[in-house]
Amino acid sequence: MTSGRRSVEEHEQHVAELLGPLREKSPLRVPLAHALHRTLAEDIESPLDLPPFRNSQMDGYAVRAHDLASIPTDLPVQGVVAAGDTVAVLEPGHALKIMTGAPVPDGADAVVPVEDTLSPDPDTVTVERSVTPGTYVREAGTDVRKGDLLLPAGTVLAARHIAALAAVGLTSIPVRARPRVAIISTGSELVTAGSELGPGQIFNSNGPALAASATANGADVVTIDHCHDDPEEFVTMLRHAVGVADVVFTSGGVSKGDFEVVKDTLGPRGGQFVSVAMQPGGPQGTAVVDGVPILTFPGNPVSALVSFEVFARPALRAAAGYPPVVCEKLPLTTDLTSIPGRRQFLRGRLDENGVTPFRGHGSHLVAGLAAADVLLDIPADTTSLEAGDLVKVRIL
Repeated sequence: MTSGRRSVEEHEQHVAELLGPLREKSPLRVPLAHALHRTLAEDIESPLDLPPFRNSQMDGYAVRAHDLASIPTDLPVQGVVAAGDTVAVLEPGHALKIMTGAPVPDGADAVVPVEDTLSPDPDTVTVERSVTPGTYVREAGTDVRKGDLLLPAGTVLAARHIAALAAVGLTSIPVRARPRVAIISTGSELVTAGSELGPGQIFNSNGPALAASATANGADVVTIDHCHDDPEEFVTMLRHAVGVADVVFTSGGVSKGDFEVVKDTLGPRGGQFVSVAMQPGGPQGTAVVDGVPILTFPGNPVSALVSFEVFARPALRAAAGYPPVVCEKLPLTTDLTSIPGRRQFLRGRLDENGVTPFRGHGSHLVAGLAAADVLLDIPADTTSLEAGDLVKVRIL
């Protein structure tokens, strides 16, 4: 078992190297219905013109523009073209009533909106405004041409992208593989929400929180387990986790107490357990079991989530093809002091004036974390900052 003290930068580099192979997973094809928030693995070229045929932009009348040399003009109505109809042919000197999206008939070169007409009887239309060729006609391929780039590789698919892919008739697409994540929260004091709390017990928030964090950053959570402070139980859960996942996150059991089940189990198996010069989240560990990397986080809820944000989140996003974590420099709205020698990750909130740190930084204050939308990243050698000073923040 390796122990010692690391800077945040050193542990970030160590974790990045450990999780680097996650980015090398082969792409796969998924049904379009399951593609939301996936990352395209290849450029997608349109297999057809869009629109695929000339169609009407308006409800109105398809006409030949030169038939409207004088206004108003009465034209006999040849018939009706609805959306989904086959292409008709417009006879000279006539009009065809047409619905939005319906194919523009051969011979027609414009559409007169219905509000610019009168219909004295079903067989005649009075056109009250002239049009030029092309008016309210959507030509084939004016959105995208067959063979043109529709979406580039690396696009993280939102609803608007799904719309474009569906519009050109694609049913499945190649995407980056998501990292498969297993989560094990440890602690005999933890109980699952919905159970009765006994003396000395608390509800398990780390399992759901880490699962949500992993999912939000491009991973598939394949299992969520809770282990008591029992080495045999932990080993059983760990064997299952490494059998189904690409990476395992644990919380708790990594500090200096008498019941550190994660540290006591993984240490003899080559695990590295170190004190990282940060607050919260100082106790950190890593291991590899059956080729699967394991990140071990502290058990306090804020420490666990800050640890995920700093060390795991960048690697998961890179593996999933997501853009990097957003960091900005923003002005402080108030003075603050910081403990020397430790890089601080303080909870804070953005407003129009800048960023305001929360008072009270205990690693158990999970409700306070819920109210935050940023982490203030205070360097280890900084002891104080004044209102107006720029500070680096990580957007949560």
